[in-house]
Amino acid sequence: MWTDDTATMQTMSQGGSKSASDAPRRSQAGSTSLRRQAYPAAVERLIAEFARLPGIGRRSAERLAFHILKSESGSALALAQAVRDVKETVRHCSVCYNLTDLDPCPICADASRDRGCVLVVEQPKDLIALEQTGMYRGLYHVLMGRISPLEGVRPDDLTIPDLLGRAENPSRNPGGVPIREVVLGLNPTVEGDGTALFLAEHLRPRGIKVSRLARGLPTGGSLEYANKAVLADAIQGRQAVD
Repeated sequence: MWTDDTATMQTMSQGGSKSASDAPRRSQAGSTSLRRQAYPAAVERLIAEFARLPGIGRRSAERLAFHILKSESGSALALAQAVRDVKETVRHCSVCYNLTDLDPCPICADASRDRGCVLVVEQPKDLIALEQTGMYRGLYHVLMGRISPLEGVRPDDLTIPDLLGRAENPSRNPGGVPIREVVLGLNPTVEGDGTALFLAEHLRPRGIKVSRLARGLPTGGSLEYANKAVLADAIQGRQAVD
């Protein structure tokens, strides 16, 4: 038979059990807090800054901070100076919006390149990837993104007006050379294809040839493992065998 005293004792027992189970958590949290407070303010600030980088958690940030602490002063200060130089000297080219420390960038300033052909990409890293192939000798234009209505990215939020301005006014293109062809090198995504369609609709009325990078089976790939979209692009983009 239950009594008030029995219920009270059980409640106290359960509460005591809960408190006992929570004790290790509080102890662990307390030790973590003490561990963090044990760092000098400058070290804690460095860890916090590293932790703000993409893909870097608290543990990784601590390892990076201690690597800096153990490094020679010259090496650590060289890293700090490199970060400062990047923020103070690197900017976007006023013509193509590539990353550069000169304006215009070396590609736009190179008179040996085909200035009548412009390859459009989404980001500077895409330009670098294409340039490293050594197969393209024209100019570029970096959109700094792609049109995405769901994300609120409109054409005017990108460098599309500047590209259309280069197409309309040859004086805005290096050497005053009119653009005769625009190659669309956008990523094969829904947003990329939508951006490509938008550009094609605005460039063709200006008498400019619009093409796109080939799609389909990669070199060394296998039909067995290719998805339907890749196979469809490969069929549509088939070429004659010489």
